[in-house]
Amino acid sequence: MGRTRVLIADNHSFALGQWSALLEPEFEVVGAVADGLSLVEASRRLRPDVVITDITMPMLDGLSAAERILGAAPWTRVVFVTVHADPVLVQRSLQTGAAGYVLKALAGEDLVTALRAVVAGDTFVSVLPCDERISMQRGH
Repeated sequence: MGRTRVLIADNHSFALGQWSALLEPEFEVVGAVADGLSLVEASRRLRPDVVITDITMPMLDGLSAAERILGAAPWTRVVFVTVHADPVLVQRSLQTGAAGYVLKALAGEDLVTALRAVVAGDTFVSVLPCDERISMQRGH
């Protein structure tokens, strides 16, 4: 079996480069896009195993893009990488069907671990500041 295929979306080219460099030793980065609509189209065309996306994206936000992707390809694992440490937003992202939520400030430490976890069928959430607690229940 080949390496896990990953599609990355972030509206900052610097972040796209960082995530690609961080993941490439272990995962196959099949594409990188800068907006939510391009993410949905690239996901349809490239059929990645995992989608990594920011929540705040131009044209279509990451949550809406994830809902569209998972509606068409429910086997795809979605991991959000974002600056938003709001527990309500974490819960909302998991309710869309996402399997991971990584804070950008912790991505260097957490992103590879998160991908390993979601590929194994687990859920991964970065530790939130102030030790905030959230419910980890996901609807299927």
